[in-house]
Amino acid sequence: MRLTLAWAAAVLSYFNLFGQGFTADAAGKEEACCEALEKAGFAQVLFRDDGRYRLRTISYWSLSAHMSPSCIVQPKSTEEVSQTLRLLVEDQSCKQVQFAVRSGGHTTWANSNNIENGVTIDLGLMNKTKLDPSTTIAAIQPGSLWNQVYATLDPLGVTVAGGRAGSVGVAGFLMGGGNSFYASQQGFSCDNVKNFEVVLGSGDVINANATDNSDLFHVLKGGSGSNFGVVTRFDVQAFKAGNLWGGTMIYPKSVGQQHIDAYHAWTENINNYPEGSSIVFWSYLPAMKDIVILAAYEDTAGTVAPSGFDMIMAIPDAMASTMRIASHKELTDELEQAVGYHDVWFTLTFKNDVKIYQKFIQLHEEFVNEWKAVSSDPDFITQLMFQSIPTSFSKHSIAKGGNVLGLDKETENVVMLLYNIAVKSPELEILARKKLFASGETMKRFAASLDGLINWTYLNYADGTQDPLSSYGPDNVAKIRAAAKKYDPKQVFQTRVPGGFKISKVKDERKTEL
Repeated sequence: MRLTLAWAAAVLSYFNLFGQGFTADAAGKEEACCEALEKAGFAQVLFRDDGRYRLRTISYWSLSAHMSPSCIVQPKSTEEVSQTLRLLVEDQSCKQVQFAVRSGGHTTWANSNNIENGVTIDLGLMNKTKLDPSTTIAAIQPGSLWNQVYATLDPLGVTVAGGRAGSVGVAGFLMGGGNSFYASQQGFSCDNVKNFEVVLGSGDVINANATDNSDLFHVLKGGSGSNFGVVTRFDVQAFKAGNLWGGTMIYPKSVGQQHIDAYHAWTENINNYPEGSSIVFWSYLPAMKDIVILAAYEDTAGTVAPSGFDMIMAIPDAMASTMRIASHKELTDELEQAVGYHDVWFTLTFKNDVKIYQKFIQLHEEFVNEWKAVSSDPDFITQLMFQSIPTSFSKHSIAKGGNVLGLDKETENVVMLLYNIAVKSPELEILARKKLFASGETMKRFAASLDGLINWTYLNYADGTQDPLSSYGPDNVAKIRAAAKKYDPKQVFQTRVPGGFKISKVKDERKTEL
């Protein structure tokens, strides 16, 4: 296989970031493992010379996650996942081979859900949703994207609290927490999972719910499946829903202060208006050659311009608007981010303080100007995105049995920041990572100087160099660690699956071994 210079640079970047090497001896072992998987015949195996292999390799949302496994295994059922894991763990030709698990493929960073020169288990063929009308439980397979889920449920007059962008995958979203249009009414999306069907590292299939394997059930709600096994079905509570009022509006950055004031007030009031959802972000768009403000608004009851949005809707000078009555699927199809870029994400959480918003917006503009000066490519996109996380989220979570996110310790409404840049080449990604993280760390220091930095990192937005699990607090870390040790005693997912955020890498404040 011939490597282009760009691809070689991407591979080099991966090695530099994660410290992994590759030898001819390792290549032989991985080829032998792939041949054993193909010979076993229980799942479809794709090799590098197969056009389907290329289609799956380039189907990851972010170019940063495009890698080249020795082969891709595509199971079609829970039984085939079980057989695949048993072979990878027990077969002599596979015992030293690392592997990855890919569900929707939306996580941005290299090695998160893919692997270089190993085996990738690709769950993309397991993408069906089935509703039980007697219980209103939606059984969702892990390879599903949210637009597929909504396409099934919308015509039935029901929905679930899922992703707000249709191309986001179900599995990673749910096991990292999940923020939805309905979060103020339903809690985090993970709190609406009634049962997880899980294939353990041993190949055994179990169910985790409030009565069976309840300790695993609890930690899967935020603790990431990469620590325990492969989830092959999510049984999620659905509820009656009709069309929503929502869409996106675009404003010039000159009305920034009005948006700061409006979003500050929105965050304070959101517990009183659970039907509402609002995201606002400052974004550099190459087509505009400037920073603009984009805002996504939704009323889940379908009320047009309700009073909860009065202050926001009074902001003048909107340049464009798509506000309308539409289905859940239609609105999530709209809230997509551009594909074809290398993406670098950084996240933090802060108190709802006007001064912090103002400083972050200033630092973002300085970052954009600096990037223009150091980069020769004008085709880049940035986002400085604010999302309210009110106390009602955790109250709903607790009422439904709780999760391990650790946000229940917060007694005030807080705000989550997603700060990112999308660039066109792996070389620019290396530079962008350095520059964006320097800017992000400056934001953290400023928020901390005002006692406004919250020690909580949202796993679904975190870069691979961040440490979201430790931010859940020592009690929740201990629960995750204990469940990983119990359900994966051979540490298959700690030692053989490098992707995801590993509990074994979190500092153990309680001195418990794993």
